[in-house]
Parts: sequence; C-alpha cells; structure tokens
Amino acid sequence: MLPSNYSVIDPTDLLRAAAERVMDIHDTTLGDGNPYVVRFRGRLRMDSIEAYALVSERFRPLGYTALFRNDGGSHAVLAVKGVIDPPASRIWVNYLMFGLTVLSVLFTGGLYGYQGDVPTGVMGWMRLVIAGWPFVLSMLGILLAHELGHYFVARYHKVAVTLPYFIPLPILSPFGTMGAFIMLKSPPTNRRVLLDIGIAGPLAGFVVAVPVLIYGLMTSPVQPLTLLPGQGVSLEGNSIIYILAKLAIFHQFLPAPASFGNLPPWLYMLRYYLLGFPVPLGGKDVLLNQVAWAGWAGLLVTGLNLIPAGQLDGGHALYVLVGQRARRLVPFIIVILVGLGFFWPGWFLWAGLIYFLGRTHAEPLDQITELDPRRKVLAVLALVLFLLVITPIPLRLIGA
Repeated sequence: MLPSNYSVIDPTDLLRAAAERVMDIHDTTLGDGNPYVVRFRGRLRMDSIEAYALVSERFRPLGYTALFRNDGGSHAVLAVKGVIDPPASRIWVNYLMFGLTVLSVLFTGGLYGYQGDVPTGVMGWMRLVIAGWPFVLSMLGILLAHELGHYFVARYHKVAVTLPYFIPLPILSPFGTMGAFIMLKSPPTNRRVLLDIGIAGPLAGFVVAVPVLIYGLMTSPVQPLTLLPGQGVSLEGNSIIYILAKLAIFHQFLPAPASFGNLPPWLYMLRYYLLGFPVPLGGKDVLLNQVAWAGWAGLLVTGLNLIPAGQLDGGHALYVLVGQRARRLVPFIIVILVGLGFFWPGWFLWAGLIYFLGRTHAEPLDQITELDPRRKVLAVLALVLFLLVITPIPLRLIGA
C-alpha cells in the first residue's frame, strides 16, 4: 500500500519538461506508441544540433528515443518508446571474410600477373602467390581506404557501425572480390552526419585509386590491339577520369583505332567510350598490368557506390540534398541501367538491386538540422564525381 501523499509522476510530464528546455511548445499530442508515444510541436529556441543532444540525453534514461521532425511550419519532438542499443558485433566474421578475400584476390592477381604455363607443384604455386601480391596490395588498399573512410567517420560522429565485411569471389569476379561493405548499427544523428559517413568512403577510395592507377599506367605498355584466331580479349570501359589519365600519361586518346572510318575522330571516340563499339581492332591500346587494373577497378567501385539511389553512397548524397524527392529519380536510373544492360549484363544486376533497395534511405533521428553550405557543396561534388568516374560499359569481351 502506497502512502497517502505518494504520487506517480506521469512520464509524459518528464518528457515535456525535457522538450521545454529547447523549444516553445504550442501543442501536445498523445499517440498509441506507433510511431510515437507523445509529440510536442512548437519552435526550437536554439540550434537544432545542440537541442537534439540535450533532449536525447534526457529521454534515454526514461526509456525513450527522441526524434526531431519538421511538421508543416512547426518543429516536432517525438518520443518513441525504447532506446537504441546496438548489438555486439561478431568480429571474427569480419576477420575471417577478410582473410578469405586476401586469398581470393591473391589467386586472381596471381593468374593476372603470372607468366608461364599453368602452375604445378609447390614452386609453381609459390610463384603464382608472389606474382599476385602487387594486385592484393593495390586492390585491397583501395577497398580498405573506402570502407575505413566510412568506419572512422562514423566512429567520429559516435554512430555505431560494424567493421568492414569483405566478400571473396575468386572464380566469377575479375577482381577476386565482390567488394566490401559496412553496416550501420544505429541511425545517423542528422543529415550532416549521414553525408559525412556516406561521402567519406568514396572520397578515401578515390584518393588511393588515382595514384595507384597513374603508377600502374606509367608501368604498362602500349601495344597493338590484335586478336588471334580462337583468342579472346576483355576491354575495360572508359570513365572521364580514366580517359584523362591515359591522355596525360600517353599523350593520346586510347584505345587509338587504325582508322576512324567516315566519322570525325571525336564522334568515333565518343561512341566508343559510351557504347563500347566499334572495337578498334588493328589500332593500339594500353595493356594494363595488375596495378593499373586495380586502379581502374577502384574508379569503377567508386562510381558504382556513387550511383544516386537508395542506400548507396550517392543515394545518401542526393537524399540529404533534396529529401524524399530523391525517390523520384529511382525509376529513371533503373530504366537507364536496364538499357545499358544490353551492352554489359552486369547492369541488369544493379538495376535489380536498386529496384529492391533503392526506395529506402537511412532516416536520421534529427531531420530538422539542415546541411550547412560547405556540406551542400560537398554533396554536389559527390554527384559530380559520380559523372567523372562512372563507366557506361565497364567490360566488353571480344572473341572467344
């Protein structure tokens, strides 16, 4: 039996007291718990980042998570039952997948750089392993830079995140891996944080990929582009950055056809760069060594991640700029990818992934905080970088 002077404090009163510290409350709405228990509407009296930190700090001990939303012309503070408690990571899985990916990339790089007959015996396989290390260091250096860019920026902003998961694929992939990814274990605090985390990966990977590509090109020969009977050759696609890198190093546009036919040279090259035909057999091209191949792949990975849709890094950049209107672009992207899929089948896979995953975005807890001018420029630059590094026809197999 409670004492006669005992009173139970309504948690709504405590939540309101916390909200009143940062905003002038105009009305209060009780919810049924889905999506909120109580909503306070009004106008913030202070900077939204500081306000969210204060409110969330007071909501958490009460067992609630604070959400900041724009509600018409007002600000809204929503109290959602429960607190974010990120699950523990099974780090051994990350290390195991990374180890397998090292072996997978080593095998692929070894086959790419190995000279001679098919390796047999211990010494043959040792030579294969030794031949593959330049590709391992180059390829995984780019991927590590990309994923650790995400990871360390997320940790800086105190957003729970997993270590990178690397995906080994020694047989079907020309790179020995399907790349890597990290997973957010808690929502980003606001749009600024979401952009910082999303853009850090592509920028870090790009910064590493460019010098790797340049060194690789400088150590790769230019030779005639011929095709022997029964022989097959895989031609890499051309992004703007890749075209300019080859031009700067070799002082010519490559591949260089033996003849432009009846077309002006610029129109011939534009058609080839965009659609991959006609194949300039009889001309000359750079024969990429494994370091240059890794650098080219790094640009491709950067471009794919910057596709402005859904959970991709480019999707985050577009979302923080225009909000939910970013979803309207998804159907157009899918149509373009399906069209390109008739030139490179891999685009069909990406069209499918974006169809199923491209209509959702990581929703920040605080959606009142807008991008500052510097981050708006950064988000636009991310979309420009996408145009510079994306390759319309990444690979084209000719012959056998």
